[in-house]
Amino acid sequence: MGVILPWTIPIGKGWGVLIYYGYMRQIRHVTAHIVFIAGLFFMVLGSAFLLGTMTGISRLSVLWSFLFVIIGAIFAVFAIKLNKRSVYLFLASFFILMGSFLFLSALKIIPFSLAEGWPLLSVFAGLALLPAGWRHYRSVSYRYLIPALAFVGMGCVLLIFSFKVAPFSFKRFIITWWPLLLVVTGIILVLLSLGSKGKTGIGDDVP
Repeated sequence: MGVILPWTIPIGKGWGVLIYYGYMRQIRHVTAHIVFIAGLFFMVLGSAFLLGTMTGISRLSVLWSFLFVIIGAIFAVFAIKLNKRSVYLFLASFFILMGSFLFLSALKIIPFSLAEGWPLLSVFAGLALLPAGWRHYRSVSYRYLIPALAFVGMGCVLLIFSFKVAPFSFKRFIITWWPLLLVVTGIILVLLSLGSKGKTGIGDDVP
């Protein structure tokens, strides 16, 4: 007895029409989303270029900062549509913060560049951990609050040396105060162990 393949089974005209219209409806739905996203993209990009032209900054600086915001927006879409939402939410928050800083720095609203304020990368990472941790654990937890505060604190300390506010160098600080780093590391590990409740795994969110 031969095997009947699914695609060899005749489909009535009515069913064929229904499948065709269902397929076309999906195409129109996806197309509408793409057009909507493209419209927002051109609106924001045009506004950024217009603002850059009015303030006299180069379009390359605007495009560079806007690129980070676009990457962040893409990761935000992934956080909504896909699994591992906490990971994508962290990346979305980090890149949006990064792009916003570069744009405001290009506009001279923030009076220093990334070359001077590079420790802000640590601050951005700490801030990005907050929404990602909240999404992952669905509550306030030491497991993301402590690392987030550690990243923010480390960035703030490094900013002091980056802007040469401290009367001594970072190298001198490490040589003199390196035992303090061990103490802080121990405190972080103890707090993490005391607050180790909730989910296990990294970024394994259930959609």
